[in-house]
Amino acid sequence: MSQKSMIIIGAGLAGLSTGCYAQMNGYESRIFEHHIKSGGVAAVWRRGEFLIDGGIHFLICHKPGTSIYDVYSEIGAVGSYEIADMTTYLRFIDETSTKFIEFTNDLDKLTHDLIQIAPEDEDEIRALIREVEWMKDSPLLTDLGMSTSPPELKGRLDSLKEMWQMRSFMKYFTGKFSKSAGDYADNNIRNPFLKTVIRNLFSPDGPIWFVIMILACVAAGQLGLFKGGCHEFVNSIVERYNSLGGQIQYKAKIEKILVEDDTAVGVLLSDGTEHRADVIVSAADGRSTIFDLLGGNYVDDKIERRYKTWRPFDPMVVVSLGVAREFRTEAPLTVFVMREPLKYAGREISCLPLRVFNYGDAFAPAGKSVIQVMLETDWEYWYNLRQNREEYDVEKKQLAEEIIKRLEDQYPGITSQVEMIDVATPYTSWRYTLNDRGSPMGWMITKKTIMELIPRTLPGLENFYMAGQWVLPGGGVPGCIYTGRNVVQILCKRDNEKFKTRI
Repeated sequence: MSQKSMIIIGAGLAGLSTGCYAQMNGYESRIFEHHIKSGGVAAVWRRGEFLIDGGIHFLICHKPGTSIYDVYSEIGAVGSYEIADMTTYLRFIDETSTKFIEFTNDLDKLTHDLIQIAPEDEDEIRALIREVEWMKDSPLLTDLGMSTSPPELKGRLDSLKEMWQMRSFMKYFTGKFSKSAGDYADNNIRNPFLKTVIRNLFSPDGPIWFVIMILACVAAGQLGLFKGGCHEFVNSIVERYNSLGGQIQYKAKIEKILVEDDTAVGVLLSDGTEHRADVIVSAADGRSTIFDLLGGNYVDDKIERRYKTWRPFDPMVVVSLGVAREFRTEAPLTVFVMREPLKYAGREISCLPLRVFNYGDAFAPAGKSVIQVMLETDWEYWYNLRQNREEYDVEKKQLAEEIIKRLEDQYPGITSQVEMIDVATPYTSWRYTLNDRGSPMGWMITKKTIMELIPRTLPGLENFYMAGQWVLPGGGVPGCIYTGRNVVQILCKRDNEKFKTRI
């Protein structure tokens, strides 16, 4: 292939993946990133002697032998960081009683413990764990359907073949396991504590089959925790991209995608400079790309409907604490079912999720720890509040104080041990990522969204492609990386070239 040029908007995982595959397939690529570093929502930052990881909670398929791991390997994202097996996914503790449950990789023990807590739900518990067992041994677990071709490369026979391969998974599109975790719990679980647990294993609005998949990953040993922080994963891809000859320009905000005769030809930066290339790829926010950078000129009814009716994941407010205390016996993720609900930012919750960074020494000095509470919240609340900086800061301070007060009930004396407080709101996330409404993972997974294949192209616009969480519902690390891979696959098909995954 005669060398062609490519501009990529955004140095998140999707942009970096696109860049790596572009370089491997003969494109001279350049990434423009508005922030001062790569990673996007896979963000890590330092506050004094404490390292705060606000990005990837766990890595799916972190071990060799899976198709997803092979893709990580293609872009250099293996072997350059330490990762620990996540043997316990979540611990639930009921503050109103002595009830608690751990979701570990031992499914026999998990079944026994759940039945001990909720004997009236024994039949449903066994049915649920049977699904986890089935998923654990299914090839879909280490592929997740993401290796299928993007819509632009599908023929009729490809679609039929994929439907046949996915036939065993179709049971999750009808019946009780197609419902949201909240609806499944409300309609199938009788025990009040277990009902609360099931609703909060991931998100009440997410499908229960996704919860089944996560538990199966734990049981299969396919969830990993970054011992040094998720930035090491990001940096390994940056290093591969740089070694392949790619370039990243930071503090380079795109104001407009340049179009001539319905063909994308370049970008205009906020500093007034223009940059041109044969191919333009946006791995940035979908809404701002389509309706701002391109002026809404290349949309159809499906795109309009998607951005009007599909629901993105709720943004998060993240309270991180550096404390002079160790939590060596705690699970990495714990949820406290509180005696009294917590009211914040116009919401009320009964469960307090706690993330404990006790699986690596990089997060805090010896004898100290970083712990973190991540709460779903509303964009408008924090955006409007941010217009008055003083009120915004007061609200953040009050939320942190209330969370510390709640944690005092579980860890007496922790209030006096808090040495660092950091509160990141959806406005913070938007400021660093420019993601619509500060959403961390794009579109919610629903029966409707997962069945619709989103093209990597826009109607009527040549030489333009999209990658990232807005073209694959559910977001997540593998999804973002695969979409970048998809873009270059499409280009190679268009140019009658063999798609390469190695130099």
